[in-house]
Amino acid sequence: MNPSLSTHVLVAGAGPTGLTLACDLARRGVACRIVDKAPSHFAGSRGKGVQPRTLEVLDDLGVVDAAMAAGAPYPLIRAYDGDAVMGDWAMFERRAPAPDVPYPNILLLGQWRTEEILRARLADHGVRVELATELTGFEQDGDGVTATLVRAGETERVRAGYLVGADGGRSSVRRALGVGFQGETLEADRALVGDVRADGLDRERWHAWPKARGGPIALCPLPGTERFQILIPIHGDEAPELTVEAVERLFHERTGRSDVRLHDASWLSLYRPSVRMVDRYRVGRVFLAGDAAHVHPAAGGQGLNTGVQDAYNLGWKLGHVLAGAPAALLDTYEEERLPVAAAMLGLTSRLHRRIAEGSAGEQRRGPETQQLGISYRGSSLARGEACDEAHDEHSAPARALPGDRAPDAPCHDVAGAPVRLFDVFRGPHFTLLAFGAAHGDTVARVNARYGAAVHARAVVQPGEPAGRRVLVDTDGHARAGYDVDGDALVLVRPDGYIGWRASPGTPEQLEDYLRPLVGFATAEVGGTLNPIELPRRPRDTSRSGVS
Repeated sequence: MNPSLSTHVLVAGAGPTGLTLACDLARRGVACRIVDKAPSHFAGSRGKGVQPRTLEVLDDLGVVDAAMAAGAPYPLIRAYDGDAVMGDWAMFERRAPAPDVPYPNILLLGQWRTEEILRARLADHGVRVELATELTGFEQDGDGVTATLVRAGETERVRAGYLVGADGGRSSVRRALGVGFQGETLEADRALVGDVRADGLDRERWHAWPKARGGPIALCPLPGTERFQILIPIHGDEAPELTVEAVERLFHERTGRSDVRLHDASWLSLYRPSVRMVDRYRVGRVFLAGDAAHVHPAAGGQGLNTGVQDAYNLGWKLGHVLAGAPAALLDTYEEERLPVAAAMLGLTSRLHRRIAEGSAGEQRRGPETQQLGISYRGSSLARGEACDEAHDEHSAPARALPGDRAPDAPCHDVAGAPVRLFDVFRGPHFTLLAFGAAHGDTVARVNARYGAAVHARAVVQPGEPAGRRVLVDTDGHARAGYDVDGDALVLVRPDGYIGWRASPGTPEQLEDYLRPLVGFATAEVGGTLNPIELPRRPRDTSRSGVS
């Protein structure tokens, strides 16, 4: 007989993907454990670019202020030919915050610090990473997953409702499932990467030698530290030692800059860029996320960010199913995220080739890397009015269709205090924006019926009748951002995407959408979702994954 259920979700891998998922689950009251076979927390900068959409996820999780305080804007890149300065240029065009996009710029933040911030948030929810704990095997059936964990020579059998493999590009979970990982490893584009101190260079710029012998070399200052991330191409049969002395020797030989001293490395690695992804994100009760499902070249800073988005998409769906929603909701994880990963893989591959074949100026980045334009249009969860009926073929398309990211907007409450839409969205609930004073009864009805599961707010124009559950659209940015003219209902999913909208919309239409998702509202306790016992439904166990 299988051990009794000990946790609802077991997460294997405590990088940014696993930590994001665990944070999202824990704030929903879902019992989860997160394990990592590493004996200590990762100490390197690796994925150092946090994209605008990921900053919005961190905002929702309550840690964006900590991230912004620890990080910094990307500095100008100073290009050299030996010790001669060739000029300065910006990889990213800096933009001012806008009403709909409060975090418009990529943040420079070492991965170790991002993980540290997420671990602290997870600890706030009473969950801690279990280090030196390896998942060595698992079996699944229609009711759950039985996993074997080994720690300090001791074996533990854990019974979980679901298992999520967020255990990196060499994922043992993926291998045990037998899921293919198609693509290639670009051995010809290997690089030595690490974090070192560099005497003789200022920390105001990202220093680069595009004409260095053997390929471009760069040193990027890491905020909040005295170190730089260094990248040196490695070609052919070269097999450099992973020591700071070997790194310094290569740097001197290839740049001609013997006046720069490299020392005190905290992390060194031989990086092999890969372009690979799975053809399945789910096998029964086991899911793959982050690098376990897709690995990207570093160009464009998409790997870490795409993994965080995987977790953010999966977390609310697991939470809802564990609280009684139909298990079919979990099928939409692969439906929505697999095409996104494929698109991101194509983008990073193009950027990688462009850098390899072009000049330093080819590294300039635009909006395509910020992940703000990712959409789930066409998903089975994107329903209701498509909005295009309101426009003829010569008109501009609607700015916020079902499946699109839900934009932010500055509003104020009845007392005049400023409130942003992101403030209203923050948390594990759906949010109904009811545009127009005529929807006051709808707001009251939804809040009474769904409680903590759906937060409904009337969005009115200045001067219109206002009540307790009202947002005043101070300067019209909410209506503009959601392309609303007249009365409308817009339902925002827990992960900040529009699930449904209608103009003017009725409570009955809304409830048709919500019924299969939050029909468990009666399971609410104390204003939070109370996960109920796992439903006993037959699942696909034909590839149950035993290692």
